[in-house]
Amino acid sequence: MSFKVVIDSCGELTDEMKASGCFETASLMIQVDDHNIVDDATFDQADFLRRVAASPNCPKSSCPSPEAYRAAFDCDADHVFAVTLSSKLSGSYNSAVLGMNLLKEEKPDAKVYIFDSRSASIGETLIGLKIQECEEQGLPFEEIIDKVEAYIDSQMTWFVLENLETLRKNGRLSKVKAFVATALRIKPVMVSTPEGEITQLDQARGMNKALVRMVDSIVEKVVNPDETVIAISHCNCPERAQMVKETLINRIHPKGIFVVDTAGISSMYANDGGIIVVA
Repeated sequence: MSFKVVIDSCGELTDEMKASGCFETASLMIQVDDHNIVDDATFDQADFLRRVAASPNCPKSSCPSPEAYRAAFDCDADHVFAVTLSSKLSGSYNSAVLGMNLLKEEKPDAKVYIFDSRSASIGETLIGLKIQECEEQGLPFEEIIDKVEAYIDSQMTWFVLENLETLRKNGRLSKVKAFVATALRIKPVMVSTPEGEITQLDQARGMNKALVRMVDSIVEKVVNPDETVIAISHCNCPERAQMVKETLINRIHPKGIFVVDTAGISSMYANDGGIIVVA
């Protein structure tokens, strides 16, 4: 059976996923003041981070249209799946569902399913790889859905922010708190809830201590590391990501682990120096 996986651009595709021909990106748009950016292969992270740092306003994003999703779903594949960032963070999931419904008005027998990642970034990447694994095992469409939904239920997402300006600009952190946290070098350790919302797990003075606390939490929560693939994405800090990778390998020996650089939407959330880990 042939298959296609459409992942919105908050999810980073690995080089292998791009080369497989089974994955397609649905691009979101980012707006920094009056400058519009398409989150696709042309995304310039360095330019984006400069614009965000210079702006007093929080960058905004807009999701792919239902028509764009419908066009992506309308293909010759026997099974079509979409993976979107958490519906608690974006309208991408709802837009994909509308796109699926538009297609089914014309092709009611089309086998299309939309996964709400309840995560972001490489959380979506891992879900896409899980779909590929199930397809390559030859599982029926409905069984793939059940297995991938169960996998999403088991996922956890952690991240540590170097820069608190995005939280301040979008109103999640007051100017005074952001100033005090910055002055004291306080770094929050964040985690996504099972419902896909973001909450603070811990905090530490200094980035290295925050990363240690994040890794400690990962080690505690990953029950069967020899069966677990861990993904790490970073925003402009490859050495930091490599350190987290090596520490996790030494401490829990996961089945697999890989590192990618954040694309546009993930760069907007993580900001310069941010680290995201999903297991």
